[in-house]
Amino acid sequence: MFGLKVHKLRTPINDEDIANIAIGDVLFLDGVVVTARDLVHRLVVKEGRNCPIDLNGLAIFHAGPIVKRHDNKWFIVSIGPTTSYRMEPYEYEFIERTRVKLIIGKGFMGDRTAKACRDFKAIVTLYPGGCGAITSFNIEEVLGVYWLELGIPEALWVLKVKELGPLIVTIDSKGNNLRNQIMDTVNKQGRKIIKEIYSSIANL
Repeated sequence: MFGLKVHKLRTPINDEDIANIAIGDVLFLDGVVVTARDLVHRLVVKEGRNCPIDLNGLAIFHAGPIVKRHDNKWFIVSIGPTTSYRMEPYEYEFIERTRVKLIIGKGFMGDRTAKACRDFKAIVTLYPGGCGAITSFNIEEVLGVYWLELGIPEALWVLKVKELGPLIVTIDSKGNNLRNQIMDTVNKQGRKIIKEIYSSIANL
């Protein structure tokens, strides 16, 4: 079920860079990551607003950072993933419009996002929760911030990162979804256990 390959990616990412990356593989990322969570997705998909930064070939992070400002510069204190499934209703259209290549978040995403990854060649990854403070050490610089009027957690933070990871691939560019494989395994094991319980009860 889980791949054994470890990949290093650098933005901008093209189709060929992710063509041979499979679900279960592990990534470490260098380059530009842009935070984009609920409100950003709604503005782009529902209201048709254009992102103030071109996301084509970049990575987005479903995250709302804790930040501080010193000498007129922003610094990330902590940044961890938020639940990605909240973005599921918007992600197909978001990927289609922005042509983002890599999504980083928490938990799994669904069939519409998997279809977008297949149609437009993108991948989705899971970042371990609870590592927000540690993650700040992978951020070399805050390159900019947009839509700050949405509030610090919902704004678009443009970050230069180094060896951000481990990122576990949950949807690959062929549309394979690790969630579905895990659920199939769970269901098979569940049916087996239930059958064994019924058999045990029948023999009492």
